[in-house]
Amino acid sequence: MSRYLPHGEFHAALNERVDAYFARTGLSPQRARGMKLKTAIIYTWLVGSYLFGLLAASTWWQVALACISLGFAMAAVGFNVQHDGGHGAYSTRSGTNWLAAAAMDSIGASSYVWAWKHNVFHHSNPNCVGLDADIDIQPLCRLAPDQSHHGYQRFQHVYIWFLYSFLALKWLFDDFRDVANGAVGGQRIPRPRGLKLVQFVGGKLFFLSWSVLIPCLLHPVGNAVAAWAVASVTLSLVMASVFQMAHVVEQVKFQARGVRGASTWAEHQVTTTADFAQGSAWVTWYTGALNYQVEHHLFPKVCHLHLPALAPIVRATCEEFGVPYSSYPTARCALLSHVRWLRTMGAACEAKSAPA
Repeated sequence: MSRYLPHGEFHAALNERVDAYFARTGLSPQRARGMKLKTAIIYTWLVGSYLFGLLAASTWWQVALACISLGFAMAAVGFNVQHDGGHGAYSTRSGTNWLAAAAMDSIGASSYVWAWKHNVFHHSNPNCVGLDADIDIQPLCRLAPDQSHHGYQRFQHVYIWFLYSFLALKWLFDDFRDVANGAVGGQRIPRPRGLKLVQFVGGKLFFLSWSVLIPCLLHPVGNAVAAWAVASVTLSLVMASVFQMAHVVEQVKFQARGVRGASTWAEHQVTTTADFAQGSAWVTWYTGALNYQVEHHLFPKVCHLHLPALAPIVRATCEEFGVPYSSYPTARCALLSHVRWLRTMGAACEAKSAPA
């Protein structure tokens, strides 16, 4: 089950300095100017891509471009709206946060299951084998040194992209399995009841209605399914890449099953996480500042628009306390590091000596 490391002086110093930043600027951690406009832009992008592909596109390549655009837009909803809402960081109002979090249900995955898998299990124990389901693709792939090794995994840095392309489809079905079993990655969760169950079922029906049923009513079924697949694969690859560039790369640490690594909670968050492309305004805007993943893990309830301003504070505090702070200069560098790590974990000779 999930376990929680103690806090310490490092965490106290981080909290004190970040609190001082918000006090000095007069800003609210859970609210930031520009979030409503950003949300409107993203949803305009999503709805526009959907309607163009559904009603206006007249050639196969126009439909393909619309579906690719839709996939990127759906990922943007998850990165910017749902993610902040799920953490209670979109607004100071709980109802607004719930509505933002529910955006996850509209794009195919359950906000209820996500809250347990991501907020509770992943954020409590990132990169902990047996506790963080995000690094468990066993037996197909080996992402951490403490996971079992198989000979075919020497090619995982090649075939894993095929597996990543099914992420959105996997979410759709895994949610039903997790709710039925009352567990995520072997860790127990309460099954949704009442309004939560209504939201779970209603979200699935809503997603299938707009993404599958309506296109099938207006177009040949084969064409509608092909279009759905293009959007789904785009969404899957974008989301998987962003997630993995923050946690499954060479500079971060992994914790073996049943072994305590870092001595404090904040130290563990920093050493198992990496930032990337801090200098790119576009990457920061599109990913909802998930390229500032270290800062997000330390302050998950802070609106993502504030995270770039917190990075210098976090970096300086890490240097003062001797805690390694990892940051790749570009998204390309982080992605290549992910590929190299996959190759290392898949190679039999390096598998035994890979850092834990």
